[in-house]
Amino acid sequence: MSDFRVRFAPSPTGEPHVGNIRTAIFDWLLAQRHGGDFIVRVEDTDRARAVDGAVEVIIEALKWLGLEWNEGPDIGGEYAPYKQSERLPLYAKYAERLIASGFAYKCYCSPERLIKVRKERSKQQNTTGYDRRCRNLTGEERNALELELRARGENPVIRFKMPLDGTTTIDDLVRGEVTFENRLVDDFVMLKSDGYPTYHLAHLVDDHEMRITHVLRGEEWLPSVPRHLQLYAALGWKPPQFAHLPIILAPDRSKLSKRHGATSLLEYREMGYLPHTMVNFLTLLGWSLDDKTELFSTDSLIANFSIERVSKAGAIFNTEKLDWMNGHYIREMSTNELADALLNFWQAYPPPEIPSLPSHELALEIVPLVQERMKTLRDAAPLVAFLFKERIEYEPDELIQRRMDVASTHMCLEAAHDGLTNLPAFNAESIEALLRGMVKEIDVKAGQLFGSLRVATTGQRVAPPLFESLEVLGRERSLALIADARDRLDVATAAHK
Repeated sequence: MSDFRVRFAPSPTGEPHVGNIRTAIFDWLLAQRHGGDFIVRVEDTDRARAVDGAVEVIIEALKWLGLEWNEGPDIGGEYAPYKQSERLPLYAKYAERLIASGFAYKCYCSPERLIKVRKERSKQQNTTGYDRRCRNLTGEERNALELELRARGENPVIRFKMPLDGTTTIDDLVRGEVTFENRLVDDFVMLKSDGYPTYHLAHLVDDHEMRITHVLRGEEWLPSVPRHLQLYAALGWKPPQFAHLPIILAPDRSKLSKRHGATSLLEYREMGYLPHTMVNFLTLLGWSLDDKTELFSTDSLIANFSIERVSKAGAIFNTEKLDWMNGHYIREMSTNELADALLNFWQAYPPPEIPSLPSHELALEIVPLVQERMKTLRDAAPLVAFLFKERIEYEPDELIQRRMDVASTHMCLEAAHDGLTNLPAFNAESIEALLRGMVKEIDVKAGQLFGSLRVATTGQRVAPPLFESLEVLGRERSLALIADARDRLDVATAAHK
């Protein structure tokens, strides 16, 4: 194994967003390519936004994608624990060290004062949100404020002392050199009054302690870089290499959000997308090999992925491309693979069209009916709903095809019923030969005969292949449905006389 170490560090504030999952995929691909370690770490210090069960959902999402990790909250590792809420003494130790070395200070300002100051300073140009009131307190002032705060049963926060002049420059793996003016950056809070660290301190301490070599994160964190690099310098640590990834955009080029549709990875699982589709598709949101290749095996992604080919520009989440890609991978599956995938999907998300889980044998018969017509696993159930219905619902006049009347439709149904009754072998090949020969015998067009039979046996004008559908239905069921269609047509005709 190499010294290459990356981490995926989600916050358990809800279901995993596709943007965060893309970061996890990028991390995992790099670790695989470089023979390094992929670590999962839970950043759960924002207690107000934490959601029960979210950690388990994140783990479930990663496992569904097939991403395996070397260390994490569920499997442990050399640098355990892997939940920040279980590492609080570590952050307090480093916060106190920074105070002792003159790089941090305790802040006693009340929330009310901070709101007032922020409001006043927002009207001024080139100022930070906090006025640094507590930065240069005398010892006497500090002691008085400490006693006052303790008397109320409260604790101060700890802020980092940002340099008041000079610049901070990052050589980002995606964006190149970016420079920030230090005076425009707040003296940010590192440790909150409840003893919990902010992201700025916690992730940095953990990345150092866990020997992380490369940090991939969204471009929204780029403005925080001067805070983090100054904090590294104050602690005397070498920072990892950073790569700030492009934002994921909706087709209208606004930031992708729920108003554009699903944003959680597990929503896409429930919609019937395959795990490899999501890995392939999300990898292409910001990365490309040659601007034309779009379909990659997992091994090919590992062999070709590099940060050097990650774009700075925002990446468009194109659902049409996702559908196309998923349909492609569905069509590439073997009959047995797709049958298993459908059964697993229907078991997890029971479709209303299928009252009980079919047998594996029936699933194998269903696959040829639907495979070429599917974009997602969800598409299959409506297409084969007729296999599970006692009675097929349709209006009798739907049986009558273009340029046909009741009499010619009745003739088609009657002829098909008689022919199928006497057919020696009831399979798709024999059924097709019979019905195509019948077209000439009764002098109708193929589309007319097949259309009437399709409605009679499936209730749908657009349905899976007719001959294969009849084979799966079986002779007895097919004949019963055709006879019922003939009778319903007769009843409807009589009612209109």
